[in-house]
Amino acid sequence: MTIHEGIHDDRADGVPVRVYRPDVDLHPEPRAALVWAHGGGFVAGDLDMPESDAVARRLQENGILVVAVDYRLAGPGTTYPVPSDDVLTAWRWGREFSRTAGVPVARIQLGGASAGGNLVAGAVLRLLAGEGDVPAAVFLAYPTLHAVPPVASPAAQAAVETLPEAERWSAADVAAMYEAYLGGPSGTAPAPAVPGTADLEGFPPTFVLTSEVDGLRGSADEFARRLVLAGSPVLSVCEPGTVHGHLNTPDPRFDASLRRITRWLLSADEFAG
Repeated sequence: MTIHEGIHDDRADGVPVRVYRPDVDLHPEPRAALVWAHGGGFVAGDLDMPESDAVARRLQENGILVVAVDYRLAGPGTTYPVPSDDVLTAWRWGREFSRTAGVPVARIQLGGASAGGNLVAGAVLRLLAGEGDVPAAVFLAYPTLHAVPPVASPAAQAAVETLPEAERWSAADVAAMYEAYLGGPSGTAPAPAVPGTADLEGFPPTFVLTSEVDGLRGSADEFARRLVLAGSPVLSVCEPGTVHGHLNTPDPRFDASLRRITRWLLSADEFAG
């Protein structure tokens, strides 16, 4: 186990995690907690990428306990539900760890970015179906939630057209990503693997953060719309001047997003109320 500045690597019932505990001198009990899943198109990413580590460190500085999940990546022999199982396992472990650290259940959330956002939304659907305790609230950063991308708004489409063709997340790119995750075509995928088309009744309060110039933005926007229709409290914010994965680039826009995320983690219970 590696200990450094309140950060240590651990095992959540077999799933590798990295725990970021706030300074106990400043925060004897953490102000809130987040079990956090990085992105990477289901096939890439790790605990050292900024989207995982830099985000967690900033939240740690703000008094928030973070459990970052090193879920197994999709590849030969590793497809759905393996990464989903890992996120579920880490959530159950992280929730109990956070409760033991003194965090009220109402301030323990589950969150993820991009493909990690898919895994988190899918895990919540599984929890709603009876597989465990549902998080008090959820945070999704520029998530991919549909194997077939919904039509984006005119403003979102116009923004994406400013990108080079290779960076636009075409329908073919998205289909290939999901085929790698599912191990085949998405047509018969279970609802938790493509949460954007699932029944969202009972979904907890959710903060959906999108990047302005992002070919996947239509998926996140449609999910937020469907959450509203399902009666779930939703906060949807588009970070101006950002591209997909902007939490991987610590800069002023990263700082702005982290301020938003921190406020959500500390006040989602009030927002939902």
